[in-house]
Amino acid sequence: MTTAVSANRIELLQIADAVAREKNIDKEIVLEALEEAIQKAARSRYGAENEIKAHIDRKNGDIKLYRVLEVVEHVENHATELTLKEAGKFKENAEIGDLLADELPPIDFGRVAAQTAKQVIVQKVRDAERQRQFDEYQDRIGEIINGVVKRVEYGNVIVDVGQAEAIIRRDQMIPREHMRNGDRIRAYIVDVRRELRGPQIFLSRSHPDFMARLFTQEVPEIYDGVIEIVGVARDPGSRAKIAVTSSDGSIDPVGACVGMRGSRVQAVVNELAGEKIDIIQWSADPATLIISSLAPAKVSKVVLDEDRKRIDVVVAEDQLSLAIGRRGQNVRLASQLSGWQVDIMTEAAESEKRQAEYKIRTELFVDQLDVDETLALLLVAEGFRNMEEVAYVAPEEFAGIEGFDEDLVAELQNRARESLERQSVESEKTRVELGVSDEIAAIEGLTPAMMVILGEAGIKTLDDLGDLAADELTSQEDGILRGTGLSESEANDIIMAARAHWFDDEETEDVAEEEKVETE
Repeated sequence: MTTAVSANRIELLQIADAVAREKNIDKEIVLEALEEAIQKAARSRYGAENEIKAHIDRKNGDIKLYRVLEVVEHVENHATELTLKEAGKFKENAEIGDLLADELPPIDFGRVAAQTAKQVIVQKVRDAERQRQFDEYQDRIGEIINGVVKRVEYGNVIVDVGQAEAIIRRDQMIPREHMRNGDRIRAYIVDVRRELRGPQIFLSRSHPDFMARLFTQEVPEIYDGVIEIVGVARDPGSRAKIAVTSSDGSIDPVGACVGMRGSRVQAVVNELAGEKIDIIQWSADPATLIISSLAPAKVSKVVLDEDRKRIDVVVAEDQLSLAIGRRGQNVRLASQLSGWQVDIMTEAAESEKRQAEYKIRTELFVDQLDVDETLALLLVAEGFRNMEEVAYVAPEEFAGIEGFDEDLVAELQNRARESLERQSVESEKTRVELGVSDEIAAIEGLTPAMMVILGEAGIKTLDDLGDLAADELTSQEDGILRGTGLSESEANDIIMAARAHWFDDEETEDVAEEEKVETE
């Protein structure tokens, strides 16, 4: 870089142009770096207290140095300020606040100054190169990129992608896939982040969207938008399921993705180290989609619970292991693809489960409605699941039950309402005993029974409830209010209602602060 500093004017511009082309950055950035380097060297010559600017003429390479001075009324720093009277030497009609340029004679760079200049230029060029890399690859997130394996460090693969290096972390590789230096590789750009050592480009070969992008490259109909990939579920290196649909009724989306003699899907399989791929026709009906997802297992029956997004899939005994798959792989991928929790059971297990549910509901109606078992069984058989449904459905819903006249329906609904009222009174009493606050009781959407459950879980104040997330209430595994029929959106509304006083407190504090300021 000493050569660049001592070069004649034309050579200076030529060197700047060569560096810009080599690093693939703007020539202006290189010239600005040179100017900054010259400024730094000039400050060491004329004194660091001076505000010195350098300018390189973009046409002929002339270098000029200026000392910047500000016109002030009273001078405090003679290195950077001057009076209005002194300013008259540089500019007529100068005013307070003007910045004036006092031209300085050129300097000869010594060894130390040249080395300092070199460091400044190298750092500036490196910063510009990093910014260019970040901008370029930030815009390419979600694309597939080709590269060459440069080295492998502790299972992480460093990939040369041309103008930069990228990394595939060990957990983003396909299991049992071994890479060696020099191997050509394709991967999916997951993220680009700024870090101290420069932009870090993170790649993945296990991401579901990597498979989707590979199909987009292999299937022209997907690239053109005629076929859409709706969902992908992967167990990288082992098995995957991909759901596709077509906007053109004359095109079979599954057949198009498979290709002639499986050529298209095989190309993707080869890239994914032999990963088996099931291509499924997408359906908006979750039951149809899940039945297709579990193929080749034959499904006897499905039972949906839309409130909890769970589906019971019933299969014959000899189909059970096929439906579940090795280590639960088949059912797990079907669940990921559909977004529903899928439970596989045999016909015998399903029958036992239904009988147990019938028994619980029958005993509930016998106990709460004070009716005989036969009548309770009729209600269960018609699909009534709880006291709320018996109490508040339209009387016409009972019309299909043999032997149920208007008087009997009215009596049953009255008894159901009385039973619910009793439960409400008891729950309210228990709620108070548990110490659940009246503020929680005032939140719309919380039943007395729910408040008892919250109290038993230690949720007794608005702050206790506001600190929760929706899944902590509704999760089917360990949600506090699981089994109450509370949906995730309803849980969010309840939590936001519990947090409302936080914002009221903030507004009160803001108003108090404003009033205090006005008073002062």
